Amino acid sequence: MNVPSVALLVLAGVLVGSGVYLILERSLSRIFIGLGLMTHGINVLLLASGGAAGRPPLIGQEDVASMSDPLPQAMMLTSIVLSLGTTAFGLALAYRSWRLTGHDEVVDDVEDRLVARRLEIERGRISEEAATGNEDADVNYDEEKERDGS
Repeated sequence: MNVPSVALLVLAGVLVGSGVYLILERSLSRIFIGLGLMTHGINVLLLASGGAAGRPPLIGQEDVASMSDPLPQAMMLTSIVLSLGTTAFGLALAYRSWRLTGHDEVVDDVEDRLVARRLEIERGRISEEAATGNEDADVNYDEEKERDGS
């Protein structure tokens, strides 16, 4: 039985951990660097799961016990292709965002916050008296219109 190297497992963990940290940032460029790091970490993990190098998996020419497992290699190749497509699409989105706004920061969606606030009010978690601010005034206004049936 082939046991994966501890160094490879630690490297995979560091890459995935760094990738997750960068994905939590608000800059699109950091998000896509984080996705790349996570992809590399998962590829290292797939490489470690394949075990030690073996003979080519050609049935009839090699002993079955000495052959390498082709499945981790196929999964790694698929992961590389998918990450390349995702990265290309994401960089196109980041470039478009930069052209429109002048920066690549992900902004909050105001409408999403209004919907979440309205849902909290409907569930009774927040009393209407506690609502303050412009967004909350819009939510209260919408609620009054819904009650009146208009």
